[in-house]
Amino acid sequence: MSDAPSTNPPGAPNPAGSPAAESADPPLYQPPSSPTPTPPSAPAPTVEAVNTAPVSTAVAGFSARIGETLDPTPHSPEPAGDLTAAGEKRHNLRIFAVANQKGGVGKTTTTVNLGSCFAELGLRTLIIDLDPQANASTGLGINPRSIESSMYDVLLHDTPLEDCIEATAVKNLFCAPASLDLAGAEIELVPAFNRERRLKAAIEAVSEDYDYVLIDCPPSLGLLTVNGLTAATEVLVPIQCEYYALEGLGQLLRNVDLVKKNLNPTLDLSTIVLVMFDARTKLASQVAKEVRDHFGPVVCRQVIPRSVRLSEAPSFGQPINVFDPTSRGALAYRDLAKEVSGVDG
Repeated sequence: MSDAPSTNPPGAPNPAGSPAAESADPPLYQPPSSPTPTPPSAPAPTVEAVNTAPVSTAVAGFSARIGETLDPTPHSPEPAGDLTAAGEKRHNLRIFAVANQKGGVGKTTTTVNLGSCFAELGLRTLIIDLDPQANASTGLGINPRSIESSMYDVLLHDTPLEDCIEATAVKNLFCAPASLDLAGAEIELVPAFNRERRLKAAIEAVSEDYDYVLIDCPPSLGLLTVNGLTAATEVLVPIQCEYYALEGLGQLLRNVDLVKKNLNPTLDLSTIVLVMFDARTKLASQVAKEVRDHFGPVVCRQVIPRSVRLSEAPSFGQPINVFDPTSRGALAYRDLAKEVSGVDG
């Protein structure tokens, strides 16, 4: 069987001058003309078909599904205040909600390492861990079982955020850790007063102390993520350079749009980061091109490569620029921090 399907019956060549003979070769995949869904008995596409089909075909309908959900706003880096004047009030606080409801796409890795590289540039940075798994906390060397208060207490018991914040081994980098109790916060927040704005109120109390706040949202679209989006000024979306990472992105953008219309009018999708980029595969380059074609300047120029050292660093409780400062991952996140912040190190 040839890779390209034929529109004629087997063994019947196209007659000369026929429309089929004069038209261009058909695409590797042609969506059905009828709107009727594919019956369950239809065979799934083979691995070979996925690998040989162009990504523009494999993600057909991607732009149509998400194109009208939200107008992305290109990130415009602004240095966060004077970095040398001791004691001077800091300005231009930027609050990023790092969100993507799909798990395993590099949210926590990006939050921890980008925050650490911000701190390395002299920017006071606070990482807020809203994920009950507490991976951002452990990735910074904080044991969630040994802390006195966590983000659960801030959201449910009105504990001041400054009482929850822990210093890290990295200068200028601080963390408001999560705990396993956050797993029940989704339910406990339902009857709470002003439930969507609790994190926003907590951050406002410490807003003068930091240049950047990075909120590590859980891989869901529940009340914890809504709190993160309501408190943020910008949304940062890490996208894995694989086709499945695009699935569900439209729903995330629709939720961002809903939060913007009803809870946080200043919220903008300002930054998309391509992560786990494997230059050895054609698929990664094609997915990156598809995302750049759709979102334009919102997508950062710097991509984050797939790296074993990035995977090893959390087990030592260190960000990549501390664990292995000369690795490809460390260099990539440093360049990303400079691009997003507009600060030259």
